[in-house]
Parts: sequence; structure tokens; C-alpha cells
Amino acid sequence: MLSHEKVVQIPSRDLWFHPLVWLTRMLQGPYGSLDRDRPLIRLPFTSFAVGTVLLPLTGLIACLFISLVYHFEDATYTHCQVANYLPSISAAISRVPERYIWRCCIGLHSAPRYLVAAAYFNFYYGRFAKSLPELLLSVLALICSLSENTGLLLLTYVSSTETYSIHKNGFIVFIASSLLHMLITCRLWQVIRRHYVNPEEITSQRWKLRIFLFNVSCCLAAAYFYRRHNKFCEAGVYTLFAFFEYLVVFSNMAFHMTAFWDFGTKEVIVATPPEDKRY
Repeated sequence: MLSHEKVVQIPSRDLWFHPLVWLTRMLQGPYGSLDRDRPLIRLPFTSFAVGTVLLPLTGLIACLFISLVYHFEDATYTHCQVANYLPSISAAISRVPERYIWRCCIGLHSAPRYLVAAAYFNFYYGRFAKSLPELLLSVLALICSLSENTGLLLLTYVSSTETYSIHKNGFIVFIASSLLHMLITCRLWQVIRRHYVNPEEITSQRWKLRIFLFNVSCCLAAAYFYRRHNKFCEAGVYTLFAFFEYLVVFSNMAFHMTAFWDFGTKEVIVATPPEDKRY
């Protein structure tokens, strides 16, 4: 038998507002058939790089400012008890609330740093897949980048006032890995410059070399003033150490900021994986 029940037709213009349509959309989840393949997040790599560097930069400046304004006596105190006008970075991030500001900024920036390390390795692999020496340097650069970020996390979450030996070892790993990573990167980009004439890559290579040389100079100056302070306890010498320590960290951030040129045309995309189509 054929049913003679009346069929209710919904005008097309009212289809969007009908409760059944809304219920169907809710049951389908957040992605319709047309939206499923669209990226969830799409961000230019330049904005990604700037945001990654701004996190530790603003965190460090905030910690230094709070230490100088509210904790000046404690932050600038040294075992020599001589005049000192700037806190070291370890002293600036070891008190409250500076400790939590710094940990929050470094924690948020660490995941993108690991992602950038992987992106650089893929970039080098595409350029040096057939050149074994440069490929091995690319692997070493990846290891140094990962250990640099890990050392930074270690010295961040274990302050000098809690466990000094762990904080010190984290700082050593951070500085050693950072310098080696910069050196290897400059070497790799020198090779890239020989075979490619992209203006942005040439600019990146030049600034990498300049920042690396500046960073090494600041490291040597900081080490000199730190040793001189511990040996002679002269007034103001620890201030010079702290100043050059700031420059070491700022130049390290600037070196990583050169990714702005390296991946200027790239994008960071988070998307749903493609699904098999069944017919």
C-alpha cells in the first residue's frame, strides 16, 4: 500500500533556520563536508617567528624591571658585598613574581622552538640530501638546537636559589649548545650562499655571521668580568658582567629571529588529516 500522508516541504530560504537542519549540523560535529579539509590554524611563519622571540624577550625585560624597582638590594647582592648596579639574569629570575613570569614565557616559547628546530632540519635536508658532510652537520645542528632549548628549560625551572648545581649545568648546556649551533648554522648557510642567489637568504647569512661574532665577543667579555669579579671583588665589575650577559641572551634571540628571512614565504598550518574517500 502506498501511504497518503502529506509531505511537508520546507522552503529553501527557510532551510537554514529549521530546527531539524540545526540538529543535523550539531550531530555532524564541527566540520561539515566542505569545511573538513580546511586548515584549523593558518599562520604566516614571520608572525610565528616574531611571537616566539617576543615571549622570552618581554619576559626577560619584565623580570629585570621588577628586580631593579622592587628587589634591587636582593637582586644586586654579591658575596663580595661591593657596589653593584645590575642583577644577573639568574638573580633576576629567581624571585617572586619574576620567577613565574620567566617560567611562563619560556614554557610557552619552548614548544615552537622545538618545531622550528625540526623545520630547519627539513630545510637543510632538502638542500643537502646528496652531500654527506653538510647532512651530518645538519643532524648536529638539530641536536644542538634541541639541547639548547632543553638547557634553557632546565636553568629556567630550577633556579639558582633552589639547586645551584643543576641550574649551573643547565646554563652551561645552554651556552655551549647555543655557540655550537650558531657556528654550524653559519657554516651551512655559507654553503647555501655558494649555490643560491636568493636575496633573502644572502641577507640572512650575513646577519647570522654578524650576530654570531657579536655573541662570541659578549660571551668572552662576560666570562672575563665574571672571573675578575670573583678574583678581585672590585666595585662595578659584576655590573659589567651582568650587562654583557644581557647582550649574550639578546643576541641569541636575534640569531633565532633570522628565521624571519629563512621561512618568510612559509606558513604554519594545523589541519585535519585527509580521509579516504569511499564510493
